[in-house]
Amino acid sequence: MLRQGRAIAGARADFVTVLLGTWFAAGLFLDAWAHSNLTDLESFFTPWHAVFYSGFSATGAWICWLIYRNYQRGRRGLQAVPVGYGPAVVALPVFAVMGALDFTWHSTIGIETDIEIVFSPTHLGLVSAMMVIMATPLRTAWLNRATDRPTFPALLSLALCASLVLLFLPYASAATYNSELIVRIYTFIKGQSTNVVGKLSASILITNLVMLAPLLYAARRWRLPFGTATLLQVVLMSLTTAVTEYTTMSTAAAFVVAGVVTDVLLLKLRPSEERVTQFRLFGFLTPLVTWYLYFASAIIATGRFPSVTEMWTGAPLVAAFAGLLLAVVMVPGRR
Repeated sequence: MLRQGRAIAGARADFVTVLLGTWFAAGLFLDAWAHSNLTDLESFFTPWHAVFYSGFSATGAWICWLIYRNYQRGRRGLQAVPVGYGPAVVALPVFAVMGALDFTWHSTIGIETDIEIVFSPTHLGLVSAMMVIMATPLRTAWLNRATDRPTFPALLSLALCASLVLLFLPYASAATYNSELIVRIYTFIKGQSTNVVGKLSASILITNLVMLAPLLYAARRWRLPFGTATLLQVVLMSLTTAVTEYTTMSTAAAFVVAGVVTDVLLLKLRPSEERVTQFRLFGFLTPLVTWYLYFASAIIATGRFPSVTEMWTGAPLVAAFAGLLLAVVMVPGRR
């Protein structure tokens, strides 16, 4: 007799979902690269859109197949929708509608090739629905109370969602600065606008939160395995450097090394809601290490130090205190 209750997709199904989600995300980053670097785009029908929308179609077809398979097994209504997949079922038609609106938008307004790309209402609608779909393996693992260990699909899903956030913050992403630019900005060349200095400083703070929040979020729920932070940084940097046409490789390398060091911190501190002191210490130390490595990479790559010592030595401390504050907000006290 069929057991009542919601269906569970299973580890293999979640693995397929996150692989298709990777295809989906890669298509978006290819499209972002094309919008940013090919100024003569004049058509909605491009190879980049083909990869993007085929990734959506494959992911949507797979989720529909999972539901249909459960229907064939006798489940009806919500029971046929696997646990954690419900929001994705809602997001699929939303994405399709936003895609149609995006075609209309481009046909009427034109093709964006600059910062207006990330402020387009249809693009914001597409990426919002996309994040809900791609977060599916993360939701299924989160709802599984039988284990305190995350699955690989859940961690990859988390990293992909973080990459989408960073993609839509190109005006505030410290990952888009190459070594030469980092050193030059904090050298305060005569006549240089202080707005440029402020932009890099603000970008460090915002990028810091985008990178740290997923780790703190996951550490509240699970005991994170070694490699979690490295996976996050590899995904973030692989997609970000592609958009910048691989002009920020030394910066990306610094973030990946920081991911390895962060994994050591995760292993030693084991931050959790029960270990509040360690959770907050992790929130403080991770940005400190990350941003000192960020500046060290720029210094090594260029062979010179930024002339204003206070900036490159103090910015990591500001990011560390911001990380500590985020940890306090996430876990105000022991559970």
